[in-house]
Amino acid sequence: MHFRFIKYSKIYFIASGILIIASIVSVLVFGINWGIEFVGGSILKITYIEQQSDTQELSKNLSDLGLDNFSIRLSGERGVVVKMPEVSQEIKDRVSAILYSSDKIEKESISYESVSPVVGGESKTKSVRAVMLSIIAIVLYVAFAFRKISRPVKSWQYGIATVIALMHDVLIPVGIFAALGHFWGVEFSIPILTALLTILGYSVNDTVVVFDRIRENLIKSPGEAFNDVIDDSLNQTLVRSLSTGFATLIVLSAIFFFGDQSLTYFSFALIIGIAFGSYSSIFLASTLIAQIYNLQRRFVK
Repeated sequence: MHFRFIKYSKIYFIASGILIIASIVSVLVFGINWGIEFVGGSILKITYIEQQSDTQELSKNLSDLGLDNFSIRLSGERGVVVKMPEVSQEIKDRVSAILYSSDKIEKESISYESVSPVVGGESKTKSVRAVMLSIIAIVLYVAFAFRKISRPVKSWQYGIATVIALMHDVLIPVGIFAALGHFWGVEFSIPILTALLTILGYSVNDTVVVFDRIRENLIKSPGEAFNDVIDDSLNQTLVRSLSTGFATLIVLSAIFFFGDQSLTYFSFALIIGIAFGSYSSIFLASTLIAQIYNLQRRFVK
């Protein structure tokens, strides 16, 4: 079976455009619920003597002290992590007094970690910078890797198509986490940022495989129409791309459903990004190259 990918490119562009616009609207309307690593705050870690499944009592005790905007999550079978805004030493002492008076908690496990708002702001700036620098480095790499291709599109145009596909792969998870942060209080944390950077690397690898096959087929069939070369290349790499993505998603799904709770949103971000990364490398990046070529032909005419 030989699927005509280019023939249905408008469908891919419309679907991707809707998803990108929805993601941007989600970020603009809901904003990003930054974790304390980016805005500053305190982390309280405790371990219960027995397996813990109910945090209502702890939540009530913290609320009674006048604390708000805190989040509680389980860590392993007996651990609990509480994230809260920066609080005074007096509040910390009052919280510690309640915890030390409980016979359900291992006293030596009680610990505080604090991140100042200044340090958090610097982390946010550096994180955004890291993503942008990664994208720029990827563009330069793709342009360099395909520098010997001069027909029918330039090597830097492969880089432009790659950037658009990468922005698609990153914006969608960010938009989803913006909505999750608004409705369910999910924080955008360091693990999620790490997942986004991983998505960039995975997606560009998948895209470069397809581009490399296009380069090979251009050399093998110099007289073949460019759109047909892209279709042939996509059909030749389709099974590889789908099986690689599917195998990766199986592992990530296992981590999501059976792994530690601290890995839940990390694996969820990877599942979203790699699923859309596999989609973009097949249906978006190469068809963008075809559209660039078609636009150039129309412009020349």
